[in-house]
Amino acid sequence: MIPYGRQNISAEDIAKVVDVLKSDFLTQGPRVPDFESTLCAWTGAKHGVAVNSATSALHIAYLAVGLKPEEEVWTSPITFVATANAALYCGARVRFIDIDLQTYTICLDRLEEMLIEAERSGRLPKIVVPVHFSGQSCDMVRLGKLAQQYGFHVVEDASHSIGASFGADHVGACHYSDICVFSFHPVKIITTAEGGAATTNDPELARKMRLLRSHGVTRDADLLSNQDAGGWYYEQIELGFNYRMTEIQAALGTSQMQRLEEFVGTRHVRAKVYDKELAKLPISLPYRESNQYSALHLYPVLLDHNAPMSRRTLFDKLRAAGIGVNVHYIPVYMQPWYRDAKSQQDSCPVADDYYARTISVPLYAGLSTQGQTTVIEALHQFLG
Repeated sequence: MIPYGRQNISAEDIAKVVDVLKSDFLTQGPRVPDFESTLCAWTGAKHGVAVNSATSALHIAYLAVGLKPEEEVWTSPITFVATANAALYCGARVRFIDIDLQTYTICLDRLEEMLIEAERSGRLPKIVVPVHFSGQSCDMVRLGKLAQQYGFHVVEDASHSIGASFGADHVGACHYSDICVFSFHPVKIITTAEGGAATTNDPELARKMRLLRSHGVTRDADLLSNQDAGGWYYEQIELGFNYRMTEIQAALGTSQMQRLEEFVGTRHVRAKVYDKELAKLPISLPYRESNQYSALHLYPVLLDHNAPMSRRTLFDKLRAAGIGVNVHYIPVYMQPWYRDAKSQQDSCPVADDYYARTISVPLYAGLSTQGQTTVIEALHQFLG
């Protein structure tokens, strides 16, 4: 089976992990700060906070900017459920904004329309979460201007987008957002096995997230109410969580970051082959903005309405041929839990249409020329 995505682990990655296993620290040692520094050096952000998953990073990011119960988080429905779930952990309400059919990211025209309506009714969002889908950034300049105009926070869900850039900025620089969140799951651009991180330029947000990731417990003398206790003393000053990243994960992540540009560059080479070889099939190929550099986490294609077979039939045929295609994503509002919870749901016809026709074909740094040829030949066989 050719998977749609896969980790790429080198001998050096393995050696770095083994070094940790032989060291004094498996957790709460020097590797996590090293990994955070590496992320900051790449993104250009001033602060990095590594955690055990992107879901955890989203949760503490929402809390750090002050999300309260019954406040609203607006985001794209074409995302993994964690983007919305993390807001519900805070007791907030989630509202889904339709997508742009060209970029598959949140539609900023629709967002602006809804902000105008929400301002009239006094129900503006606390946070808007753009999802940089498949590795391509949302238009952060325009979103940043809307945030200033309407007074909401911006938390970027860049789970797909380490290694991407928008204009002159790497995704994660946070020039137009409060916080940016990354995922390092094995199918992402780099991996720490499970793992995630948040970047920010605000030292107070960084401090809050670091506190929340580790039980809300501190030994910082400036924060203690009793500064005269012994060296064993600590205080819990927030209701935090155990969201820490291990030293093993951080060592792997730091090693993987050394090949980030190589990983993304290889994805671009493969994507250009797909662009050329699939151009005449009855499908729409991924659009890439001219002022952006996508991380190309995914290569989703969209079947034409007059394609010779349905998405389900094509999916089943490709899987039977040993090609591990997938679908990214089922709109979150279609999930049974969200339907049963009667979450606020506006019409998202573009997301509905996208979901009915999308399929993600294999794309990852280790995809061989022969593997890609197999995928291309199968698509031509079934759709040509």
